[in-house]
Amino acid sequence: MWFSFWRSRDRFSLDELRYLTDQLMKVQVVNEVNKDFVIEALRSIAELITYGDQHDPNFFEFFMEKQVMGEFLRVLRMSRTVTISLQLLQTVSIMIQNLKSEHSIYYMFSNEYINYLITYKFDFRNEELVSYYISFLRAISGKLNKNTISLLIKTDNDEVVAFSLYEEAIRFAFHEESMVRTAVRSLTLNVYHVGDESVNKYVASRPHADYFLKLVKFFRDQCISLNELVANTKNDTSSETTTKILSAVDDIEDNLYYFSDVISAGIPDVGRLLTDNLLKLLIFPYLLPSLKTEVVHETKFDAVASLYVLCCILRIVKIIDLANTVAAALFCHIEAFTPSSEAALNGCTCGVCFAHESQEASSGVDDIELDCGSLRLNQTSTVCLQKSMRDVSLHDDKESHLALRDALLSYITTGDDVQVMGSINVMATLLQTKELDESMLDALGILPERKKHKKLLLQALVGEGSGEEQLFSAEGCISKEGCGDELTSYIDRLKNQYGVSCSCPELGESPRVHKFQVFDALVSLFCRSDISAETLWDGGWLLRQLLPYRETEFNSSHLNLLKDSYIKCNSRLIEEFRGSWPDLLITVLCDEWRKCKRAIEASSPRKELKCILLPQHKPSAEDQSDSSLAAGERMCELVKVFILFHQLLIFSVGRPLPDQPSINPPVDFPEKCRAKTAGVDKIGLKPSTELSLVDAVPCKIAFERGKERHLFFLAISLGSSGWVVLAEELASKVHRGVVRIAAPLAGCNPKVDDKHSRWLHLRIRPTTFPLRDTVNFTSQGKTKSRALVDGRWTLAFRDESSCQSALSMIIEELNLQSREVERRLRPLLDFESDLERAVSLELSLP
Repeated sequence: MWFSFWRSRDRFSLDELRYLTDQLMKVQVVNEVNKDFVIEALRSIAELITYGDQHDPNFFEFFMEKQVMGEFLRVLRMSRTVTISLQLLQTVSIMIQNLKSEHSIYYMFSNEYINYLITYKFDFRNEELVSYYISFLRAISGKLNKNTISLLIKTDNDEVVAFSLYEEAIRFAFHEESMVRTAVRSLTLNVYHVGDESVNKYVASRPHADYFLKLVKFFRDQCISLNELVANTKNDTSSETTTKILSAVDDIEDNLYYFSDVISAGIPDVGRLLTDNLLKLLIFPYLLPSLKTEVVHETKFDAVASLYVLCCILRIVKIIDLANTVAAALFCHIEAFTPSSEAALNGCTCGVCFAHESQEASSGVDDIELDCGSLRLNQTSTVCLQKSMRDVSLHDDKESHLALRDALLSYITTGDDVQVMGSINVMATLLQTKELDESMLDALGILPERKKHKKLLLQALVGEGSGEEQLFSAEGCISKEGCGDELTSYIDRLKNQYGVSCSCPELGESPRVHKFQVFDALVSLFCRSDISAETLWDGGWLLRQLLPYRETEFNSSHLNLLKDSYIKCNSRLIEEFRGSWPDLLITVLCDEWRKCKRAIEASSPRKELKCILLPQHKPSAEDQSDSSLAAGERMCELVKVFILFHQLLIFSVGRPLPDQPSINPPVDFPEKCRAKTAGVDKIGLKPSTELSLVDAVPCKIAFERGKERHLFFLAISLGSSGWVVLAEELASKVHRGVVRIAAPLAGCNPKVDDKHSRWLHLRIRPTTFPLRDTVNFTSQGKTKSRALVDGRWTLAFRDESSCQSALSMIIEELNLQSREVERRLRPLLDFESDLERAVSLELSLP
């Protein structure tokens, strides 16, 4: 029989389909002898049905008449070979995916053929079979709409009682293979977006709603794994650790985007389930309690990891109740979310729920039951409660009365780099979360003044409330009582629905007081010397968002503190004129000015949030040395801080921020300078350049052992540039030579040898700035640097007088170079005096 299968026929014909079907119907047993024929027949039938659906309706008419789907299932039942199951799933998947006719799809989904195949007991110990099965389910979901979905569900009194496609799919929702999980999620989204009310009610009811509970638990476990990776970076900063963190971050963000897609389906009950589960299983018991300014051994989550996850949730999962509940929770004390809290929900604190959750290893969802917004506890939870109450005495209660909002501000004023960056990102995320009510932002002290004025202006224009009165009042607050109705309602919800009691006295304060506190924290940050410039730029971005049109909140004390920090930074910048990189100082400053302006005026902080999780660069022994590379890093860092302070002061007094810094242009060098005498033009020095050796000093130098060279030494400055030059005398021209080697004058650190007064030691630094040309960022966020090190020259002169002459020449040219850099930067350095006049003018105004 199977030999006749290979005879020559028109491949895409109804006769071919009829022949294959007849041969398949004759198969009474599937064994090793006819297995290949059956597989090829299934594959060919799928190909012919797909062809006929697009070219000839008679193909599918024959398929229905002969009930070929029934034959497929008959072959499946009699087969004991996994390859038949694989081919059959692939065959049906191909047919479903490629059928365009609505009539054909209706037939495939009717007659219970598909439901039978969905619920068939496949041997899922075979991983390949799992992949084919999930692909089959996903293909079905791709054809779902309000008409076809009714063919796959079972109802009783207009209520869905069975939906095998969905039920079987979510069994694999947490499969170890990521491709399987992705396919299941795609399938569920196809189901949710159909918009069938009865199906929506079905998926949001018990026991199917447990899927969302398990989904959040799975996400929580991913966050715990990320937290462990971040904790390990303190001891391991290898690229492998960074790769693992980035992979974990991708998984977490993928999960959150799936949550977001589920929410976009518009099923209210599902949104409430996700909100409650995220709050009860992750945010309240894990993320918020970790925001302590002191490390305690009971903390299960690192503060930085918590800040990252919290920001991700708010940025990606667009749920109004979730965003506003988290914002309201920031006014609660930390103790409200720890085991020592006495605010109980049906006898359970959030901290207790957290402890209980961490202990359930294999109990599934039986120990914790979510129902109508409440959390029921069994006997196990009662034991956990008693244990937690015994552990209360172990806690240091010093910070338990600190509100979470205050903890965020404390990170800004006293935390390290990553804590500052994380806290600022939380505030930036809240500020940019459209789901947050503006009264929430106002209460937190982070409502941008332009938004407040816009809202009050609209209220005044339409005659709502007291918008006009508040717009021109001294306070200008949205709520005179200090705590808006929206915040009050969510505070009540925290207590009534989640058992979180908020008795923070700050709720009675005016939002203006809260904004003062944010300004105080940010200005304190700018006064710190232990924070990187990149992090300070993030703080500058946040301050720029919050600065009012009037300078009532940003008062003279803030300006004075900024001014003091600016003056200190100014003095340090002046020292760089005689440092290792004055020739590149102006270039770096102009470049960083543009970057800082873009960063401050951007719509969001420029660095990706995941950066706070990656291993941080820690100063090495070389960074603290006197090498030119370390000096270059310090100079670049100083320039960034100087520019930030300069720009902050400019817009804090109401001035527009220029695109370029105020720098004097270069001038022509005088006729009697050494560069002019040597014949150096504005282009500078290059090897083989001919120059005059009138001022040059003869010397000897050996670049290889035993090979001394007789050359002429010359130090030349040209504007802000400068070189130390070794030239070879031309035999054909008197007092003329050719440049053989030229190195930067700046940073050469000339020193006469202590034992040989005719020897002069010079340090030769790289010609280019290391942070610009030697660092390349890979797609994984890692850096690769070329190993640049300082060179050393030892010049031997004829006598001590010649050596001193060369030393004096170097010092003279270094002074000229330094004075030129100072002259060009003078407008920036004199900004302090302009600022004093501007501040005096502001303070004198009524």
